Amino acid sequence: MDLVTGALSLLPSKLLELLKDEYKLQKGVREQVQSLSWELESMHAALRKVAAVPWDQLDEQDKVWAREVREASYDMEDILDTFLVRVDGQEQADPSKFKHAMKYMGDLFSKGKARHEISCAIEDIKKQLEDITERRKRYRIDDLVAKPAATTSIDPRISALYTKVSQLVGIGKPRDKVTKLLTSIAEDMETKIVSIVGFGGLGKTTLAKAVYENLSQDVRFKAFVPVGRNPDLKTVLKDILIDLDKQRYTTELNLTILNERQLIDELREFLKDKRYFIVIDDIWDVPSWNIIRYALYDNSLGSKIVITTRKHDVAMKVGCSYNMEPLPYESSKELFYGRIFGSEQKCPKKFVEISEGIIKKCGGVPLAIITTSSFLANKLGNIKEWYEFCESIGSGLGGNSDMENMRKILSLSYYDLPDHLKTCLLYLSVFPEDYEINSGRLIWRWIAEDFVPPGEGGQSLFELGQSYFYKLINRSLIQPAQMDMDGMPLACHVHDMVLDLICSLSREENFVATILGDTKQNTSSWGGKVHRLSLHNTTWPTLDMSKLRSLTIFNGAIINPVPSLSCHRLLRVLDLNGCNLGDHQNLSFVGSLFHLRYLGIRGTGYDGELPLEIGKLQVLQTLSLSGTNCIELPSSIAGLKRLMCLDLDWNICLPDGLRNLTSLEVIWCAIVDSAHIVEELGHLTQLRILTVQLKLGKETGCDDEGICKALVESLGKLQNIQHLAISSDGGVMNLEGSLESLGNLSYLRIEQTSLLPTWIYPGSLLLLSSLDIMVAQVRREDIHVLGMLQALRILVVRVSGNNIQVLGRFVVGPDAFPCARVCRFYGFQTVPSMFPRGAMPRLEDFEFWIRLQDFFPGEFTTDDLSLDHLPYLRRVSVYLHRGKEKIDEEMEMKLKEKLRQEADDHPNHPSVNYIFFG
Repeated sequence: MDLVTGALSLLPSKLLELLKDEYKLQKGVREQVQSLSWELESMHAALRKVAAVPWDQLDEQDKVWAREVREASYDMEDILDTFLVRVDGQEQADPSKFKHAMKYMGDLFSKGKARHEISCAIEDIKKQLEDITERRKRYRIDDLVAKPAATTSIDPRISALYTKVSQLVGIGKPRDKVTKLLTSIAEDMETKIVSIVGFGGLGKTTLAKAVYENLSQDVRFKAFVPVGRNPDLKTVLKDILIDLDKQRYTTELNLTILNERQLIDELREFLKDKRYFIVIDDIWDVPSWNIIRYALYDNSLGSKIVITTRKHDVAMKVGCSYNMEPLPYESSKELFYGRIFGSEQKCPKKFVEISEGIIKKCGGVPLAIITTSSFLANKLGNIKEWYEFCESIGSGLGGNSDMENMRKILSLSYYDLPDHLKTCLLYLSVFPEDYEINSGRLIWRWIAEDFVPPGEGGQSLFELGQSYFYKLINRSLIQPAQMDMDGMPLACHVHDMVLDLICSLSREENFVATILGDTKQNTSSWGGKVHRLSLHNTTWPTLDMSKLRSLTIFNGAIINPVPSLSCHRLLRVLDLNGCNLGDHQNLSFVGSLFHLRYLGIRGTGYDGELPLEIGKLQVLQTLSLSGTNCIELPSSIAGLKRLMCLDLDWNICLPDGLRNLTSLEVIWCAIVDSAHIVEELGHLTQLRILTVQLKLGKETGCDDEGICKALVESLGKLQNIQHLAISSDGGVMNLEGSLESLGNLSYLRIEQTSLLPTWIYPGSLLLLSSLDIMVAQVRREDIHVLGMLQALRILVVRVSGNNIQVLGRFVVGPDAFPCARVCRFYGFQTVPSMFPRGAMPRLEDFEFWIRLQDFFPGEFTTDDLSLDHLPYLRRVSVYLHRGKEKIDEEMEMKLKEKLRQEADDHPNHPSVNYIFFG
């Protein structure tokens, strides 16, 4: 545990930074640095063993030792970071304010003295480690293993196997859906495999058992075998064989003498000519599943296999999966009230309101409902305890045995994570319950906290952090939210029960101090220095914050007046997003926060100027200003050479000197008002995301043609660009030019361009998967070109103005739009017959415009509305333009009837929506 929450894993590499020639350390100091680096690596390896053991199974001495090492690692990193900042000439000496973190380095007034003092700091670090080591007797943990559970301890999940069907609530529909998936056997009677996937506590085992009992009545050879997080595959294979034929494999054949390969051969031979039904419960990894799957002989006799898993990558390997959903609210109430009162009708009125609050926090998770109701059933005499219990859910403060059982089940997923993902997951305890966490905000904060190490193979830090985000979703530990048109999550939620777990672990580990409600109650049990502080609906706490690294204040926290933050010189993350800063007009204090890497005042309504002092933040990586009333950036921002993300708003112009920000990867929502600024964009070769608005039009006094020409030239230099959005706040853009360097572009949005730019063609945009473009005029050849973009999945084409164009039938060939899932056409006459059979083979969502006067009689007939050649179609939206001419209502009804008939005859029965205008 302490391995992933301390700074120790980073220290060896930071120490080795000191060996670079630029720091000019003396030979003896260099040798000390190298020796200390090796010592820390050994300690790191020792802590890895501690991290692999659940906290409640650790010896108390190991806990104390690990905590000491963790706190020492924070101190060491603070010292090293301060030295690196000072020697690089990025911090002004101010020993009167920089007290404890600078005590090893004295009054550093010059680089030369800083180099001398770092040798003293190294000596102090070594002595601190020696003291810890002596107390611990030289890391005696070589024989450390997870302690076996006490003989009286029972896995809480096992009850799911022996619950009567009559006691199950809300199981009917999920059971029927899984049953339907299993019984839709192909004609060749191939083995049908279905996975049930979802996070811990949703009832996957219970559902699998219900399906098993429902379908295995007429199957002679059947087995229901648990696997678990660290499976012994020999035991799993033996359990399957024993379930299939207990007589043979317990009395006639000694399975203990067989190795893994022999067990696989025995199982395949046994199943070769038999129809079977096998449930493999709780699979955690693909390699284990691959071995088990190979052992289950596919004999084309209509056999069935069900697996349950928390991991989506395992479910994807199976192919056919059922995503476990939380219980509906009514079923949740039935389960909760039934276990406590017998039924909802028997619940006393005084318990109704608090009961509904608790049910909501359980979020439809059967395990959560069962454990909470079991606890509360013995508290009917004191409603105050119910309210206290409700408040504790999601804070990690609940300490009863039922909650601990639930946490134990959920913690299995946590302990299965690699170290870096454990850290990233615990960090989510910063956010309030039911909070929608923006993925970009989260990932940039991970980077600022050094949770994301440098990537390999040219992968940026953000891209690596994004892969962490997706892995946590894949493991069902966070829930995706705010899906984009391509089905990718832009945010996430943390279920209250998972939040309760990580808050509990975080508090135990002194990782994040999350303060909510009564400050005294929340801080009374907090021990040690606070490294990360998160304030929800509370006042400023009284804690030891001399080592504060991260401060997050959420809207609703009563921080008035805002205390001076300039004394917290070790702050890396200052996140005030969403707070009301309307009355706080001065942010000059940030100039003292030399270690600041993330500064977020997004959505604060901040109405002042950004101070020049912001230019002192030489290690700043992310500056988030969207939703403020800032209108310009200070000139000093051009000196922030490590800035990677600049999140602005449509009222902020990009500054001169932009070319110096060579680490920039992201520019969100910036205004460009001159060809000079556009030219500077071309020097930002690390840019991956660029969203800009060009100031055009006569009233602006800008050279429209010059800005557009310069933009195309600059884009030609941005070879890493993946996401590009260009708009105009006045006037139509002409973006013609030669662009051959956009091979990495996957998203493109252009608003207010005269025609489709000629650089949009299949040979140059091989990875383009999403295109949203508004043009003054669309031509038949444009649709043809777009249809040949091989990776295109999302297409939105809009025509500006009021003149609706008619393109006619069969605009593209039968091989057009091979990957398109969503196509939306606005402002020009579109009918399905524009796309012949074979085109759009994967289209699911189709929106198009129809001008009614072109039908009955006209250029088109109702036959042009045929949908049967679009096999994956799920949704159709039709914009019906009536125009000024009087349209016969009978004709309109014929057209709608034709579309309804097409939808009814289609195998998918797509929904059809109508929008009338004109």
